[in-house]
Amino acid sequence: MDKIVDAKEFFQLSAGQWRSQRTTHHLPFRRAESGNSDINVEFLEAAESKIQEICTMHDVEHNLAIGGAFVTWDGAMAWDKENENHQGSTVFALIPEPDNLRKGKLLRERGYAEIVPVAGQYEMDEEDGLVLITEYETMSIIERFWFANPNCRLRSSTVKRFGGFNTATFCIESRVLENITAPKTSEENQNNNYALTGW
Repeated sequence: MDKIVDAKEFFQLSAGQWRSQRTTHHLPFRRAESGNSDINVEFLEAAESKIQEICTMHDVEHNLAIGGAFVTWDGAMAWDKENENHQGSTVFALIPEPDNLRKGKLLRERGYAEIVPVAGQYEMDEEDGLVLITEYETMSIIERFWFANPNCRLRSSTVKRFGGFNTATFCIESRVLENITAPKTSEENQNNNYALTGW
């Protein structure tokens, strides 16, 4: 792939439907759990209402946003209990540093670990991977997303609670090619699903 200019372009390249296969290592128990999920990513321009609303939610000036994404997910893990599911949606807004579009704040409508609005940090690394760092009251999460090719995206994440690492996850996400020829409306996208515990 060509060099990815900034996080906005990374979100644009991520738009579409994906099938994710995940392995989560529960480090304290020395056991691994597999799962899968269906993911839909809709790129959002800075002027769209969802971006404006999340900026208001976080008390951030609207004109500082450069775009973002609306993500929905629907997944399952091997250890799920009866009636347990991994479904949801969230909005992301990119707020870059004034002199560096490859680094800044990532506003979320809801977090992965806690279902509350949260602001994390993002940075594009030297290999064009998108690194997200999110701090919660009880834990911190580091995620890295990168493209193996335009139709294969990889993701790793670690969750650290109370001074020790709790889980480490690796995902392979494959683009659902038959769905990329006909762009969907926002209403249609809301009826499709994705997963991480987020994106």
